[in-house]
Amino acid sequence: MLTAEQKQFFADNGYVVVRGLLTPEEAALYRRESHDLAHRLSAVREIDATWGSADVAAMGKKTQLLHCHDVHLQSAAFSRLLLHDRLTGVAADLIGPNVQLHHSKMFIKPPEKGSPFPMHQDAPFFPHENHSMIAAVLHFDDAGLEKGCLRVVPGSHKRGLMPHLPEGSWHLPTDEYPVSEAMLLEAKAGDAVFFSYLTIHGSGLNESSEARTTLLIQMRDPADPPSYRAHESPGQGMMLRGLDPTCATRPALDRTPGGDGTFESLGGSGMTSVGMAGTTAGATDGPMAGKM
Repeated sequence: MLTAEQKQFFADNGYVVVRGLLTPEEAALYRRESHDLAHRLSAVREIDATWGSADVAAMGKKTQLLHCHDVHLQSAAFSRLLLHDRLTGVAADLIGPNVQLHHSKMFIKPPEKGSPFPMHQDAPFFPHENHSMIAAVLHFDDAGLEKGCLRVVPGSHKRGLMPHLPEGSWHLPTDEYPVSEAMLLEAKAGDAVFFSYLTIHGSGLNESSEARTTLLIQMRDPADPPSYRAHESPGQGMMLRGLDPTCATRPALDRTPGGDGTFESLGGSGMTSVGMAGTTAGATDGPMAGKM
């Protein structure tokens, strides 16, 4: 699926853009599915997932972010998409032949007020021991600067798990990592961005007259154990490609998150630092984890 040059680019930079992963017709179909789903959900519950820490990037403007966690539980079309051969083929090129679902999230940034995301890594929300976790962001419509497209810090995955601020959802200090200074990843409908969960990323405000519609899929090597139990959701563990060599017996490590960003062994063997700050037992759970 990926060329040798694309694989090396990912290794060096922590992300790779795959143009035309979906056909224009596929992208249009999933855009309709996404907006239909948002309409159904909005009739029965609140689906705005704007981070409390988005105020700085939004410059005080009232914004909105329509969201659904685990879309494969809402529509069979999304279940089929998770098994798309081109999607799972690229993932296998990056993490190995066995690709396991962690979770999926749909995001719609409404026109003129689509919420931004401060710069962050996804790793603090659901850390894993071998850092095999990657995200795929599938674009169902065009996403340029005005729409608040994805931004990344190339090579930042090599820094490892970094301390994050917990207020308003895990994020990096906005004065040190302003969204406006990160690299733009403009995309067309059908394009996909794959990145490591250690890659620093975020996105700007959608100030355009059109919605920005994406699906984020988090995937891992099934043999990579979670550092502790966090961000568990229905459907997690579904094999998207290959097989699970652990036969679904790989447990999370016997730790609890400490208040200073370390993991405390329940067996009393001491602390292992992972570089987070201010973790609490519930801070990594919930539908807002790992945004872009």
